This record gives sequence, C-alpha cells and structure tokens, in this order.
Amino acid sequence: MTASTESRRAYFGIGSNLGDRLSYLQLAVDAIAAAAGVRVVAVSPVYETAPVGGPQQPDYLNAVVAVETTSSARDLLDLARRVEAAAERVRTVRWGPRTLDVDVLLVGDERVDEEDLVVPHPRMAERAFVMVPLADLDPAWRVRLPPDAASVRAIGLALTLPE
Repeated sequence: MTASTESRRAYFGIGSNLGDRLSYLQLAVDAIAAAAGVRVVAVSPVYETAPVGGPQQPDYLNAVVAVETTSSARDLLDLARRVEAAAERVRTVRWGPRTLDVDVLLVGDERVDEEDLVVPHPRMAERAFVMVPLADLDPAWRVRLPPDAASVRAIGLALTLPE
C-alpha cells in the first residue's frame, strides 16, 4: 500500500442485497479493520433502501464506515475490491444485485479523477442511501441531504465495531 505519513479521515459506503445482508456488511467492517494502515473509528446505523437503477432486485442494507488511514484513495479502492471478492461478489449486470458493494466515498481532501476511481465519489450527494448514514457520522453533511432522504429506512440494526 502507498502510505502517507499523515493520517486522515476516509469513508466507505457499504451495501448488500443478496444472502445474509447484515453478515456481509459485518464482513466488510471486519475486513476493512484488518487492513494495514486503516483503523475503523465509527460505523453508521444500518438502513434499508430500495435499489436505485438496474434490474428489479431485493432491497439493500446500507451503512457508512469511517476510518483513519495513511493509505491513498487508490489503495483504499484496492482494499474495497478485495473485501468484495471475499464476499464472492459477482459483477454481471451494472447496478445489479450483489452480496456486497464497497465504495470509497471520501479520503481526506484527496481528489482523484481516473477511469476506475473518482474521489469524492461522483454520485454520493445524489444518493440518500449514502448521505443519510454519512450524516450520522459527520453532521456537517446534513445540509446536503437529498430530497428523497426520507426513503432511507432506519431498521434498528447495528454493526459491531472491531476491537
């Protein structure tokens, strides 16, 4: 991993709509926490949301994970892909159902605009399923909640923070 000497706050969006959705989200939190140069500092409550785009499919469970890291956005994307692979994610249909989706949302003030990685995530401000849990972790984002924020349903489930 490419490491910086300076730690900064980064956020991952996680979601699942196949299989044991809550277990897949917990797998993501645990795998992110196990990565070198990454320390999980907070996890939002879990929300249930209707799918956005793609074919007809089951509802998602979504959350946001806050980390302190010295890793680059590129390294965090590599981590996200490894975590998805551990959950046996299969990419067949764009915006299709998945066991686990892990997106790099923000990495400090880092800006990236590459073919396979854009940070800040280019569509996060449009997605209530990202913005509502992000605002739980950083209230400064509350002013940016999209109009459909009420469509994100709190379900009273929580993920466990790794020790």
